[in-house]
Amino acid sequence: MIRTFGFSKDSAPYTNFNLDSLSNQDFQWYWVDFANPSEPETLLLSKYFNFHPLSIEDCVFSLNKPKLDYYEGYSFFILNGLRTDTLAPTEISLFISNNYIVSYHSDSLKEIDEAWERVTGDQKNWDKGPSFVAYQVFDKIVDQFFPAIYKIEDKLHEIDSNQANKSIHRLLDDVFTIRGDLLKLRRIVSSMRDLLYRILNSDRLPSFNERKLYFSHIHDHLLKLSDMIDSSREITSDLRDSYLSINSNRMNTNMMVLTVITTIFIPLTFVAGIYGMNFQYMPELNWKYGYFIVLGIMICIGISMFLWFRHKGWFNT
Repeated sequence: MIRTFGFSKDSAPYTNFNLDSLSNQDFQWYWVDFANPSEPETLLLSKYFNFHPLSIEDCVFSLNKPKLDYYEGYSFFILNGLRTDTLAPTEISLFISNNYIVSYHSDSLKEIDEAWERVTGDQKNWDKGPSFVAYQVFDKIVDQFFPAIYKIEDKLHEIDSNQANKSIHRLLDDVFTIRGDLLKLRRIVSSMRDLLYRILNSDRLPSFNERKLYFSHIHDHLLKLSDMIDSSREITSDLRDSYLSINSNRMNTNMMVLTVITTIFIPLTFVAGIYGMNFQYMPELNWKYGYFIVLGIMICIGISMFLWFRHKGWFNT
């Protein structure tokens, strides 16, 4: 699907016009958005707009990494949006010149739709040009990261409080899952932050420099997102170490109890083994009360060892 918006030099807006109208109408600037385009629509990037083959190749074949390239007459951007369900990146390509912006994305994206409504729906924004459109796209993309990180922070709070009384093994699984999600977000946010830093320090984007304050604001948001991600990763590290320590302590306690029980039964097994050898001439075999005496001795040994171990604190958990 291709949608278009243009602002003519006589201050009139035009929407959903045919691309052939671009040569007939005198526009101050225009925006062409390729949303989940078909193959014939994708071919227009080269046949109609005459973009460089390398930029088209980067546009069509996903790289999943933000970048900025300069070509004759335009600049080419690759941005990373966020799939909120999988936290995987989704690619958005922008071709930006002084009087036009062409956006290309393989999926229908909420961020682009919101930017489109913001630009085309408010008359105050019609004369602001491609750099303002780029700012809106960047801003809407970055805004999508905050709910994802807030959701992760809520999950970390649930794990820390453990009101559901989950086992340590399940809690550790949840912690490692969150660490994986944070790693995905960190890669996307770091790449976008580096791209904004390059834009802010570029001398080849004069229209962007006019809105440097706005893009600096987005860069500040990305810095804040990076800090939030790093903070959450530190929390997961603390939770992981804490639960591993608790689990290790419980294992040590269980092993100590089992060891004590085994130790108590060692002398009892020794006594039982002696009287189970079935020799013919064993003087104790003829005692009337020999069985009860030996059994009493075994009970006394067991109780005395148990009391001694408890006095030493080996049963304390």
